[in-house]
Amino acid sequence: MTTLHTEHLLTPTGWSQSARLHLRDGHIAAIERDVAPQSGDERHTVIVPAMANLHSHAFQRGMAGLAETRGASEDNFWSWRDIMYRFASRMSPEHLQAIAAQAYVEMLEAGYGRVGEFHYVHHDIGGRRFADPGEMVGRLAAAAAETGLSLTLLPVFYAHSSFGGKPPHEAQSRFIHDIDSYARLLERCHDVTRPLPGSVVGVAPHSLRAVTPVELTQVVQLLPEAPVHIHIAEQMNEVRDCVAWSGLRPVRWLLDHADVDSRWCLVHATHVDDGEIDGMARSGATVGLCPVTEANLGDGIFPAAQFIAAGGRFGVGTDSNVCIGLSGELSLLEYTQRLSHRSRNVIGLEGHSTGMALFRRALVGGAQALGAPAAEVIEGGVADLVSLSGRDPAMLCRAGDALIDSWLFAAANSVVDCVWIGGNKLVEGGRHRSRDSVRQVYEKTLRELCA
Repeated sequence: MTTLHTEHLLTPTGWSQSARLHLRDGHIAAIERDVAPQSGDERHTVIVPAMANLHSHAFQRGMAGLAETRGASEDNFWSWRDIMYRFASRMSPEHLQAIAAQAYVEMLEAGYGRVGEFHYVHHDIGGRRFADPGEMVGRLAAAAAETGLSLTLLPVFYAHSSFGGKPPHEAQSRFIHDIDSYARLLERCHDVTRPLPGSVVGVAPHSLRAVTPVELTQVVQLLPEAPVHIHIAEQMNEVRDCVAWSGLRPVRWLLDHADVDSRWCLVHATHVDDGEIDGMARSGATVGLCPVTEANLGDGIFPAAQFIAAGGRFGVGTDSNVCIGLSGELSLLEYTQRLSHRSRNVIGLEGHSTGMALFRRALVGGAQALGAPAAEVIEGGVADLVSLSGRDPAMLCRAGDALIDSWLFAAANSVVDCVWIGGNKLVEGGRHRSRDSVRQVYEKTLRELCA
């Protein structure tokens, strides 16, 4: 038994003061409220649930900052993608594991407890097939095991370069599957994640560009109860190409041709019209927003306020992992709405905390998208917890929802102090217990890749 005492505890019904949490076998065995700390209690200032990071390409952490030089023509997502392809083309299984472990350490230190790993680098350099089709996904599972981050593994089905089933480019050779080989990959995904507590396997048709309508249906049917993630409507070029191919915008095509429901996560969905917004909200799907990456790539601004008003559900992800942080994703989501609407506190409700509205919605939406229960602080729940330092200047003299507002909007640096996943303390004093050893391997990897 481990017992934590905290001055402020965020539960599904609101804040509790001076609370004791008893942790046993990875779960919250009991919660006492309005009680003084006792001898032997581990004392904290603020404890909140750990957040789900619903969209990550872990390997891209290794190229963060390498695509920030302006080219001869206008830079955009497509020019960035060329750089990403070149980086991916050199990566070995060992490189992938080292980079993923570094990214996962940083996610835990930021307050994330689970990641949705949208993984598409499946084959060896040059597109050669590994003897084990699960070689690369096994490396991701190993990184999750090493760091303790819970994993929803989303192996990507990628077959074509553009709408209408166009053949893939040479630079995409490491990504490509047909339905039969993808089904074998899914089997290996189950094998490699089985030892990981709480792991989930879903399916991820990469985008409407990368699959045909028939393939989309086949992929979704391979795991009929599992999460389904898809990139959609991220770029205006994608919207124009989809209209040229089908006569419909991407989200409209998907809503009309697939049984989109609460299993689905529509990643980005940046460029949508009013009918698509209402349709997504009615479907029960989660929209996966990645504000830092979307800003870095110049994607555009998702109409979050309109979507939420329609009853829509969202979560957040770190996507390209250019800068890993929870407070950064949520605050930028709100700030882009402020810039778009030329108003303040756009996502919040009248008289209520904007930070808490963001945090609560992302907590629920992210868990739904990753096929896992939300990490709520309840008796019997899994002990996926984050403590926030009360000593940070931004957190002084704060109570109630102002604690979340100050964390998300006012803290210059991360205020995450400790993180427990399944009751196992992985981060203490803001540092992951394996930070140094993971960093050492990561540094060696980057020197090899950048040589």
